[in-house]
Amino acid sequence: MIPRSRSVTNRSVRRTRRTLQLAGAGTAALLALTACSSSGGSSTAASDKSSATKLSGTVTVFAAASLKESFTALGRQFEKQHPGTTVRFNFAGSDALAASITSGAPADVFAAASPKTMAVVTDGKDAAGTPVTFVRNRLEIATLPGNPGHVSSLKDLTEPGLKVVLCDRSVPCGAAAQKALAAGGLKLTPVSYEQDVKAALNKVELKEADAAVVYTTDVKAAGGKVEGVQFPESADAINDYPIAPLKNGGNAAAAKAFIGLVRSAEGQKVLGEAGFLKP
Repeated sequence: MIPRSRSVTNRSVRRTRRTLQLAGAGTAALLALTACSSSGGSSTAASDKSSATKLSGTVTVFAAASLKESFTALGRQFEKQHPGTTVRFNFAGSDALAASITSGAPADVFAAASPKTMAVVTDGKDAAGTPVTFVRNRLEIATLPGNPGHVSSLKDLTEPGLKVVLCDRSVPCGAAAQKALAAGGLKLTPVSYEQDVKAALNKVELKEADAAVVYTTDVKAAGGKVEGVQFPESADAINDYPIAPLKNGGNAAAAKAFIGLVRSAEGQKVLGEAGFLKP
Protein backbone atom coordinates (compact mmCIF):
# COMPACT_ATOMS: atom_id res chain seq x y z
CA MET A 1 0.00 0.00 0.00
CA ILE A 2 1.30 3.40 -1.06
CA PRO A 3 1.71 5.82 1.80
CA ARG A 4 -0.92 8.62 1.80
CA SER A 5 1.67 11.37 1.62
CA ARG A 6 3.20 9.86 -1.53
CA SER A 7 -0.25 9.38 -3.15
CA VAL A 8 -1.15 12.98 -2.52
CA THR A 9 2.19 14.11 -3.88
CA ASN A 10 1.70 12.07 -7.08
CA ARG A 11 -1.78 13.50 -7.62
CA SER A 12 -0.41 17.02 -7.14
CA VAL A 13 2.34 16.38 -9.66
CA ARG A 14 -0.15 15.01 -12.22
CA ARG A 15 -2.48 17.97 -11.63
CA THR A 16 0.40 20.42 -12.05
CA ARG A 17 1.50 18.70 -15.28
CA ARG A 18 -2.06 18.80 -16.63
CA THR A 19 -2.36 22.49 -15.77
CA LEU A 20 0.92 23.25 -17.51
CA GLN A 21 -0.12 21.23 -20.57
CA LEU A 22 -3.44 23.09 -20.80
CA ALA A 23 -1.72 26.43 -20.33
CA GLY A 24 0.82 25.55 -23.01
CA ALA A 25 -1.90 24.49 -25.42
CA GLY A 26 -3.81 27.71 -24.77
CA THR A 27 -0.71 29.79 -25.32
CA ALA A 28 0.06 27.95 -28.55
CA ALA A 29 -3.50 28.45 -29.77
CA LEU A 30 -3.35 32.14 -28.87
CA LEU A 31 -0.06 32.55 -30.72
CA ALA A 32 -1.45 30.70 -33.72
CA LEU A 33 -4.56 32.86 -33.70
CA THR A 34 -2.48 36.03 -33.41
CA ALA A 35 -0.23 34.93 -36.24
CA CYS A 36 -3.22 34.04 -38.37
CA SER A 37 -4.85 37.38 -37.60
CA SER A 38 -1.64 39.24 -38.36
CA SER A 39 -1.17 37.30 -41.56
CA GLY A 40 -4.79 37.90 -42.51
CA GLY A 41 -4.45 41.65 -41.81
CA SER A 42 -1.33 41.85 -43.93
CA SER A 43 -3.04 39.89 -46.63
CA THR A 44 -6.07 42.18 -46.51
CA ALA A 45 -3.89 45.28 -46.58
CA ALA A 46 -1.91 43.83 -49.45
CA SER A 47 -5.13 42.94 -51.20
CA ASP A 48 -6.53 46.44 -50.66
CA LYS A 49 -3.31 47.95 -51.92
CA SER A 50 -3.18 45.72 -54.97
CA SER A 51 -6.88 46.33 -55.69
CA ALA A 52 -6.35 50.09 -55.78
CA THR A 53 -6.02 51.06 -59.43
CA LYS A 54 -2.70 52.65 -60.27
CA LEU A 55 -3.45 55.68 -62.40
CA SER A 56 -1.75 56.02 -65.76
CA GLY A 57 -2.27 57.51 -69.19
CA THR A 58 -3.71 60.86 -70.23
CA VAL A 59 -6.67 62.61 -68.66
CA THR A 60 -8.17 65.26 -70.93
CA VAL A 61 -9.77 68.23 -69.18
CA PHE A 62 -11.98 70.76 -70.95
CA ALA A 63 -12.06 73.86 -68.75
CA ALA A 64 -13.31 77.44 -68.86
CA ALA A 65 -10.63 79.92 -69.92
CA SER A 66 -10.70 81.63 -66.51
CA LEU A 67 -9.40 78.41 -64.93
CA LYS A 68 -6.22 78.33 -66.99
CA GLU A 69 -3.66 79.38 -64.37
CA SER A 70 -5.09 77.47 -61.40
CA PHE A 71 -5.90 74.29 -63.34
CA THR A 72 -2.47 74.29 -64.99
CA ALA A 73 -0.94 74.35 -61.51
CA LEU A 74 -3.26 71.56 -60.35
CA GLY A 75 -2.39 69.54 -63.44
CA ARG A 76 1.30 69.64 -62.56
CA GLN A 77 0.42 68.67 -59.00
CA PHE A 78 -1.69 65.74 -60.24
CA GLU A 79 1.10 64.43 -62.46
CA LYS A 80 3.53 64.64 -59.55
CA GLN A 81 1.16 62.72 -57.27
CA HIS A 82 0.49 60.08 -59.95
CA PRO A 83 3.67 59.28 -61.90
CA GLY A 84 2.82 57.93 -65.33
CA THR A 85 -0.14 60.25 -65.88
CA THR A 86 -0.44 63.28 -68.14
CA VAL A 87 -3.07 66.00 -67.83
CA ARG A 88 -4.01 67.59 -71.14
CA PHE A 89 -6.08 70.77 -71.08
CA ASN A 90 -8.34 72.53 -73.52
CA PHE A 91 -9.10 76.04 -72.24
CA ALA A 92 -11.77 78.06 -74.04
CA GLY A 93 -15.16 79.65 -73.62
CA SER A 94 -17.49 77.29 -71.79
CA ASP A 95 -20.10 77.43 -74.55
CA ALA A 96 -17.58 76.40 -77.20
CA LEU A 97 -16.32 73.57 -75.02
CA ALA A 98 -19.84 72.32 -74.33
CA ALA A 99 -20.59 72.33 -78.06
CA SER A 100 -17.44 70.30 -78.74
CA ILE A 101 -18.33 67.75 -76.08
CA THR A 102 -21.86 67.24 -77.37
CA SER A 103 -20.41 66.88 -80.87
CA GLY A 104 -18.32 63.94 -79.73
CA ALA A 105 -14.96 65.48 -78.82
CA PRO A 106 -13.10 63.03 -76.54
CA ALA A 107 -12.66 64.45 -73.04
CA ASP A 108 -12.63 63.05 -69.51
CA VAL A 109 -13.60 66.11 -67.44
CA PHE A 110 -15.58 69.29 -68.07
CA ALA A 111 -15.23 72.31 -65.78
CA ALA A 112 -17.62 75.07 -66.84
CA ALA A 113 -17.95 78.70 -65.78
CA SER A 114 -21.72 78.46 -65.36
CA PRO A 115 -24.45 75.89 -64.69
CA LYS A 116 -26.11 76.92 -67.95
CA THR A 117 -23.20 75.74 -70.09
CA MET A 118 -22.86 72.57 -68.03
CA ALA A 119 -26.56 71.90 -68.65
CA VAL A 120 -25.82 71.69 -72.38
CA VAL A 121 -23.64 68.67 -71.62
CA THR A 122 -25.92 67.02 -69.08
CA ASP A 123 -28.98 67.53 -71.26
CA GLY A 124 -27.05 65.84 -74.07
CA LYS A 125 -26.43 62.84 -71.78
CA ASP A 126 -22.66 63.31 -72.14
CA ALA A 127 -21.84 63.57 -68.42
CA ALA A 128 -20.87 60.41 -66.54
CA GLY A 129 -21.91 61.79 -63.17
CA THR A 130 -23.76 64.60 -61.46
CA PRO A 131 -22.00 67.99 -61.77
CA VAL A 132 -20.91 69.65 -58.53
CA THR A 133 -20.03 73.29 -57.92
CA PHE A 134 -16.37 73.56 -56.91
CA VAL A 135 -15.81 77.35 -56.93
CA ARG A 136 -17.53 80.66 -57.69
CA ASN A 137 -16.23 83.76 -59.47
CA ARG A 138 -17.00 87.47 -59.42
CA LEU A 139 -16.67 90.15 -62.07
CA GLU A 140 -14.20 93.01 -62.00
CA ILE A 141 -13.25 95.80 -64.41
CA ALA A 142 -9.77 95.54 -65.90
CA THR A 143 -8.21 98.85 -66.94
CA LEU A 144 -4.81 99.90 -68.22
CA PRO A 145 -2.16 100.27 -65.51
CA GLY A 146 -2.63 103.59 -63.74
CA ASN A 147 -6.29 103.66 -64.82
CA PRO A 148 -5.84 106.54 -67.30
CA GLY A 149 -9.58 106.48 -68.11
CA HIS A 150 -10.36 107.19 -64.44
CA VAL A 151 -12.83 104.31 -64.26
CA SER A 152 -14.22 103.97 -60.74
CA SER A 153 -17.61 102.37 -61.38
CA LEU A 154 -19.56 100.27 -63.85
CA LYS A 155 -21.41 103.42 -64.92
CA ASP A 156 -18.13 105.03 -65.97
CA LEU A 157 -17.84 102.43 -68.73
CA THR A 158 -20.79 104.09 -70.49
CA GLU A 159 -18.86 107.35 -70.93
CA PRO A 160 -18.46 108.31 -74.61
CA GLY A 161 -15.00 107.86 -76.07
CA LEU A 162 -14.07 105.05 -73.69
CA LYS A 163 -13.21 101.83 -75.53
CA VAL A 164 -14.75 98.96 -73.59
CA VAL A 165 -14.66 95.23 -74.34
CA LEU A 166 -17.12 92.61 -73.11
CA CYS A 167 -17.31 88.86 -73.42
CA ASP A 168 -19.92 87.60 -75.85
CA ARG A 169 -23.38 87.19 -74.33
CA SER A 170 -23.24 83.43 -74.96
CA VAL A 171 -20.12 83.10 -72.79
CA PRO A 172 -20.58 82.93 -68.98
CA CYS A 173 -18.52 86.09 -68.35
CA GLY A 174 -20.60 87.93 -70.97
CA ALA A 175 -23.89 86.72 -69.54
CA ALA A 176 -22.72 87.79 -66.08
CA ALA A 177 -21.73 91.22 -67.38
CA GLN A 178 -25.22 91.68 -68.83
CA LYS A 179 -26.74 90.77 -65.45
CA ALA A 180 -24.52 93.32 -63.72
CA LEU A 181 -25.43 96.03 -66.24
CA ALA A 182 -29.11 95.24 -65.82
CA ALA A 183 -28.74 95.41 -62.03
CA GLY A 184 -27.32 98.91 -62.41
CA GLY A 185 -29.89 99.94 -65.00
CA LEU A 186 -27.09 100.56 -67.50
CA LYS A 187 -26.72 100.09 -71.24
CA LEU A 188 -23.31 99.64 -72.82
CA THR A 189 -22.21 99.18 -76.40
CA PRO A 190 -18.68 97.74 -76.41
CA VAL A 191 -16.16 98.10 -79.21
CA SER A 192 -16.08 94.29 -79.43
CA TYR A 193 -17.51 91.11 -77.97
CA GLU A 194 -14.91 88.42 -77.29
CA GLN A 195 -15.39 84.64 -77.27
CA ASP A 196 -13.73 84.07 -73.90
CA VAL A 197 -12.59 86.08 -70.92
CA LYS A 198 -8.88 85.81 -71.72
CA ALA A 199 -9.47 87.34 -75.15
CA ALA A 200 -11.32 90.25 -73.53
CA LEU A 201 -8.52 90.79 -71.03
CA ASN A 202 -5.93 90.57 -73.81
CA LYS A 203 -7.49 93.58 -75.55
CA VAL A 204 -6.67 95.71 -72.51
CA GLU A 205 -3.19 94.24 -72.09
CA LEU A 206 -2.42 95.11 -75.74
CA LYS A 207 -3.85 98.62 -75.21
CA GLU A 208 -6.52 97.98 -77.83
CA ALA A 209 -9.18 98.80 -75.24
CA ASP A 210 -9.38 101.07 -72.21
CA ALA A 211 -11.31 98.59 -70.08
CA ALA A 212 -12.91 95.16 -70.07
CA VAL A 213 -15.37 93.42 -67.78
CA VAL A 214 -13.68 90.17 -66.75
CA TYR A 215 -13.34 88.03 -63.63
CA THR A 216 -11.48 88.96 -60.47
CA THR A 217 -9.30 85.88 -61.06
CA ASP A 218 -8.22 87.17 -64.48
CA VAL A 219 -7.23 90.56 -63.10
CA LYS A 220 -5.17 88.81 -60.44
CA ALA A 221 -3.55 86.45 -62.94
CA ALA A 222 -2.54 89.37 -65.17
CA GLY A 223 -0.46 90.91 -62.41
CA GLY A 224 0.81 94.40 -63.26
CA LYS A 225 -0.41 94.23 -66.86
CA VAL A 226 -3.82 95.58 -65.81
CA GLU A 227 -5.42 97.34 -62.89
CA GLY A 228 -8.64 96.11 -61.29
CA VAL A 229 -11.71 98.12 -60.35
CA GLN A 230 -14.40 96.45 -58.26
CA PHE A 231 -18.06 97.45 -58.54
CA PRO A 232 -21.07 96.58 -56.34
CA GLU A 233 -23.28 95.33 -59.20
CA SER A 234 -20.98 92.31 -59.53
CA ALA A 235 -22.67 90.84 -56.45
CA ASP A 236 -25.74 90.24 -58.63
CA ALA A 237 -23.76 88.27 -61.19
CA ILE A 238 -21.58 85.75 -59.35
CA ASN A 239 -21.01 82.61 -61.39
CA ASP A 240 -21.02 79.07 -59.98
CA TYR A 241 -18.46 76.75 -61.60
CA PRO A 242 -19.60 73.10 -61.94
CA ILE A 243 -17.35 70.14 -62.77
CA ALA A 244 -18.27 66.64 -63.99
CA PRO A 245 -16.72 63.50 -65.49
CA LEU A 246 -17.64 62.75 -69.09
CA LYS A 247 -18.76 59.64 -70.93
CA ASN A 248 -16.70 60.21 -74.06
CA GLY A 249 -13.33 59.89 -72.34
CA GLY A 250 -10.92 57.02 -72.05
CA ASN A 251 -9.64 57.43 -68.50
CA ALA A 252 -12.51 57.36 -66.01
CA ALA A 253 -10.29 56.52 -63.03
CA ALA A 254 -7.95 59.46 -63.65
CA ALA A 255 -10.94 61.74 -64.29
CA LYS A 256 -12.40 60.85 -60.90
CA ALA A 257 -9.04 61.42 -59.22
CA PHE A 258 -8.52 64.80 -60.90
CA ILE A 259 -11.97 65.99 -59.82
CA GLY A 260 -11.12 64.74 -56.33
CA LEU A 261 -7.98 66.89 -56.33
CA VAL A 262 -9.89 69.96 -57.50
CA ARG A 263 -12.43 69.54 -54.69
CA SER A 264 -9.89 68.64 -51.99
CA ALA A 265 -8.56 71.10 -49.43
CA GLU A 266 -5.33 71.11 -51.40
CA GLY A 267 -7.10 72.00 -54.63
CA GLN A 268 -9.34 74.58 -52.98
CA LYS A 269 -6.26 76.30 -51.60
CA VAL A 270 -4.80 76.72 -55.09
CA LEU A 271 -8.12 78.01 -56.43
CA GLY A 272 -8.59 80.35 -53.46
CA GLU A 273 -5.14 81.83 -53.95
CA ALA A 274 -6.11 82.50 -57.59
CA GLY A 275 -9.05 84.60 -56.37
CA PHE A 276 -11.91 82.14 -56.68
CA LEU A 277 -14.65 82.12 -54.06
CA LYS A 278 -15.67 79.06 -52.09
CA PRO A 279 -18.68 77.13 -53.48
